[in-house]
Amino acid sequence: HGILNTIVTFVKEKFPMVRIRLRRTGSRGQPSYRLVVADKESPRDGRFLEIVGFYNPRTEPGTLEIKEDRIYEWMNKGALPTESVAQLFKTSGTSERYARLKKGEAADVLLAEAATARAARITNDKTSK
Repeated sequence: HGILNTIVTFVKEKFPMVRIRLRRTGSRGQPSYRLVVADKESPRDGRFLEIVGFYNPRTEPGTLEIKEDRIYEWMNKGALPTESVAQLFKTSGTSERYARLKKGEAADVLLAEAATARAARITNDKTSK
């Protein structure tokens, strides 16, 4: 049992079991997505732990709402974003702010900065087909 436990802990450290990913919503041909924290094994539109945001790619530019405080908390617990979510975090500045949080910057300052960045982002509620 000793070697089996070692292998299991190694796998859990290398491949965290919780992911931040997109969950598709919307009707056929009109996709919008929820950012959810879900178990790695659950299907794309299956069970999830928490909704942490919303993304609509059909607006110009895409609408992105993120609960950054919850994102930081889940990432501190070991949740990893998928490639597509990591790209969204990069465009919204969330990944850069999270790196600053890890270096020791205050979370309140970063959340205030995120709120001003969200307000400054140009949004168009009109969706394309």
